[in-house]
Amino acid sequence: QVQLVESGGGLVQPGGSLRLSCATSGFTFSLYAMRWYRQAPGKERELVSVISSGGRADYADPVKGRFTTSRDNAKNTVYLQMNSLKPEDTAVYYCNLRFLGGYWGKGTLVTVSS
Repeated sequence: QVQLVESGGGLVQPGGSLRLSCATSGFTFSLYAMRWYRQAPGKERELVSVISSGGRADYADPVKGRFTTSRDNAKNTVYLQMNSLKPEDTAVYYCNLRFLGGYWGKGTLVTVSS
């Protein structure tokens, strides 16, 4: 039914940029807020951003001013544009939907290293 598929991760140098995508299906995308989480090696999963059904966005302090989340309701896709990347941004990034018991993608790995 509900499916979330992240893509766009990879290896990038500090100061670089990357754009993640989360393609969704199985629910009425336009009605729901979408969230990005990340989990760094040896650390707890943390919330990165939230975007409301109407496109209002909020961010965790460590990424404010560097990351931007957006959505395309026609494509049922949510994005995370990551700029000025730092080594501490290295993590698996997950797309999340708070619908029923909650849904997660499998994640996409972002590695920031020189």
